[in-house]
Amino acid sequence: MSDTTNTRNQIGIDKAFQYAVTLAWEDLKKPIEPRSIRVEYLFEPGTALDHLRVWSVRAGGYQDLVCDCWKCASPAHPSGACFGNNYHSEALGQTLLFVMKNQSRFTRPADAGRHGLVLIHPPDADDRIEATTWIRGVQSTENETYREEAPKRPEDHRQDRREEATSPADEQAYPSEVTATAPNAIGYSGCEPDEAPGDAKAADYFKLRYAWPE
Repeated sequence: MSDTTNTRNQIGIDKAFQYAVTLAWEDLKKPIEPRSIRVEYLFEPGTALDHLRVWSVRAGGYQDLVCDCWKCASPAHPSGACFGNNYHSEALGQTLLFVMKNQSRFTRPADAGRHGLVLIHPPDADDRIEATTWIRGVQSTENETYREEAPKRPEDHRQDRREEATSPADEQAYPSEVTATAPNAIGYSGCEPDEAPGDAKAADYFKLRYAWPE
């Protein structure tokens, strides 16, 4: 098992395909336990990888096609993984498609040939931990990117406009909600005792105090 890179997601594309298969190994044990899994692809110079094929290698060298996976849809096939021979793995299909759609995040040796081949043997506990750590890092990065790119809610300037439109004369003629709050029973400092008789109701008091002059 190779060492995990310290820089999150900065790994080779072959390593990413290995992780994808490792994460889906339990699904690929059905219907028959494989001796190994092969990922094959063809890289055309100057173009992005658009198709790959996954094979299950059984005892005796027999091979079963697990799936074809396409990056882009066409009239002949949809985008994503198309499984065969009773194989199915949502985890494998999603991870393979993610790698293919984000090829710029992964490296490939400059001297690598057009034909790519990744051979994956049954993973041990360390292999599974390494693959799980990688996919969690990918998911964390995706969530951070989404939060950074999410549109911000526009600020509400209506309160500012209301404050700007209010003049001192308006405040005298039409008191705000704060000014018009009824005094409580513990003592009111907004008026003198002779201005607000104790037996007068708050509503009548404000009606007299702020009545529009004739």
